[in-house]
Amino acid sequence: MSSKNSENNFSGWRLKLHEIIYEADTTKGRVFSFVLFITIIASIILVMLESVESFDTKYHNFLNISEWVITILFSIEYIARIISVKKPIKYIFSFYGIIDLLSTIPKYLSFFLVGSHSLVALRALRLMRIFRILKLARYIGESTNFARALKASRAKILVFISFVLILCIILGTVMYLVESDQDSGFNSIPRSVYWAIVTLTTVGYGDIAPITALGQLIASIIMIMGYGIIAIPTGIVSSEMTKVNRKEIPTNTQSCPTCLVENHKDNAEFCYKCGNILNE
Repeated sequence: MSSKNSENNFSGWRLKLHEIIYEADTTKGRVFSFVLFITIIASIILVMLESVESFDTKYHNFLNISEWVITILFSIEYIARIISVKKPIKYIFSFYGIIDLLSTIPKYLSFFLVGSHSLVALRALRLMRIFRILKLARYIGESTNFARALKASRAKILVFISFVLILCIILGTVMYLVESDQDSGFNSIPRSVYWAIVTLTTVGYGDIAPITALGQLIASIIMIMGYGIIAIPTGIVSSEMTKVNRKEIPTNTQSCPTCLVENHKDNAEFCYKCGNILNE
């Protein structure tokens, strides 16, 4: 009987809380997502301003109080996410659950890290708050399509990267043979391969440069190849995104309160993974 009452209790206020926090199809859900989005942006701006020494010195108290307010808000959100799901462990050890925790705890850790020797570690831990920017991905609809396109094209991209690495090793070795007798910086094959990678990607630091006419000719060819090679990954991902957009993609944000899986079909009543009933 107690188990049944507990289930009924979950289907009440906890289910409504889950619908507000994890979904954005309702007015309350959209408002919650918007407020959280603005809060995340504000927290990131505070972290950036805090790193400016002159600004931090002048407005330290304001930045500190603002960060505490935001930290408390994120703590409330984290607790609410835990109690609004049937299996809290799934959320706690999920990707976003870990990110939410990492973006919240640094401010609390400042209570325990005291003394001059801990200040350096504390400064590094404060930077962990930048993890909050990763929380933005769940509120950007197109990020789902982009993730699917990357996943679908991972084999092609892996083959492409392998080809580029092999090409850089060959070109770096050739440049070492051509320029090794000159005082141009090509004093080893690894260093020459590094130059080939920098040149092929059109970065061009200029710390190493060929001197001989043959070396400069090879370098020119590599630079021209670089422009063509850079466009290939973009074409691969764009092609997959076109395929993804043609498929039937769910327009809802339905999230299962039991296993937290998303991307259910529109008007779905049951979770396609665990079979439990979804929110109405």
